[in-house]
Amino acid sequence: MVDARSELIEEVAKKLGVAPLNEEEIDSVLALAGAAAHGTGDRTAAPLCCFLAGMAAGANRMETLERVCANVKEATS
Repeated sequence: MVDARSELIEEVAKKLGVAPLNEEEIDSVLALAGAAAHGTGDRTAAPLCCFLAGMAAGANRMETLERVCANVKEATS
């Protein structure tokens, strides 16, 4: 059985034309999010730091943000 998170990640990755995250990448992103949120006491730091990590991996800032947001909204509606 595939869980909702896995389905969402696979669907968004497909729409963005990139490979879905593997287990190691998922664990790393979740660890980053946890460190950012718990380290600052501010949950909003988690998605912001994860987005910065994505940008550092070579993504175009606004285009990527808009595409990911649109695809997540579509996939979850």
